[in-house]
Amino acid sequence: MKFTKMHGAGNDYVYVNCFAEQVPDPCNTAIKVSNRNFGIGSDGLILIMPSDKADVRMRMFNSDGSESEMCGNGIRCVAKYAYDHGIVSKKEITAETGAGILTLQLFTDARNKVERVRVNMGKPRLTRAEIPMTGDGENRVVNEPLNILHTTFHITCVSMGNPHCVIFVDDVEKFQVEKYGPLIENHEMFPRRTNVEFVQIISRTEVRQRTWERGAGETLACGTGASAVCVAGSLNGLTEKKILNHLSGGDLELEWSADGYLYMTGPAVEVFSGEIEI
Repeated sequence: MKFTKMHGAGNDYVYVNCFAEQVPDPCNTAIKVSNRNFGIGSDGLILIMPSDKADVRMRMFNSDGSESEMCGNGIRCVAKYAYDHGIVSKKEITAETGAGILTLQLFTDARNKVERVRVNMGKPRLTRAEIPMTGDGENRVVNEPLNILHTTFHITCVSMGNPHCVIFVDDVEKFQVEKYGPLIENHEMFPRRTNVEFVQIISRTEVRQRTWERGAGETLACGTGASAVCVAGSLNGLTEKKILNHLSGGDLELEWSADGYLYMTGPAVEVFSGEIEI
C-alpha cells in the first residue's frame, strides 16, 4: 500500500489516496500503521476517496481502529494532498465527511504548494441529543458539574460533528491529562465516548489547549477540539468569539462568526511518502 505521512499542528496521520489504492480492512490497517514501534507511527489512518457529493471524501480511523466522524487537522491535510497531487486544481474545494460536507479555502506558498487551509467547520451542535449525551436531549451542557475520582469538574459539551467535552483549568501544563482523560472519554453519559479538551485561559483572545482524543489518547493537536474550545469559551463568557489557540503541536486560529459558522485556519504539512505491506 502506498501512503503519505502528513500532519496538521503535530496531529499526524497516514494518508492513502483511494483514487489509486484500495484499503479493504481500514480498521485493522489503522491499528497496524499507527503503531509507533512496529508501524509507520501516527494518530490514525485517513482515506482520501472519490465522492459523488463533493470534490473529495475523507474517512478517518483512530489508532485503535475505531472510525470517527471528522478530524479538523486531518481535513486540512486532505485538502493539501488533493491540491498538491492534482486531484483538484482549484483553491476552494468541498470535502465529504461523516459530519457533512465542508468547504475549504486553500492558501499556497511560492511553489504553489498548500501551506495553510481555512475550513468552514459548520455550525456547532449544542444540545445533549446532538452531542450525543444521556439526559434531556433538548438541554445544553454549559459549566455543568461532573464528579470524577472525588474531583468536581465543570464541563461544557459541544459537537463539531464529533463529541467534545471542554474543561477549563488553572494550569494545563501540570494537569493530569492521562489520568482524567480516559475516565471522561468513557463516562457513561457519552454513549459514543467523547474527546476531552483541557484548556487554560491566557486572555480573552488566547488559550492553551491539551487534548485527550477519543480512540487515540493525548495528541499534539485536535482541530475539532480547538473549534469546540472557541465555542465553549464564548458560551462561558471567558473568551471572545475569535481566538488564537496554542496546542502542543502548533497554533490554530478560530472564529465563531456572526453567521453561526465556526471557521478554523491552520497549517498542513506533508512529511514523507512510502510503501508498506499490509
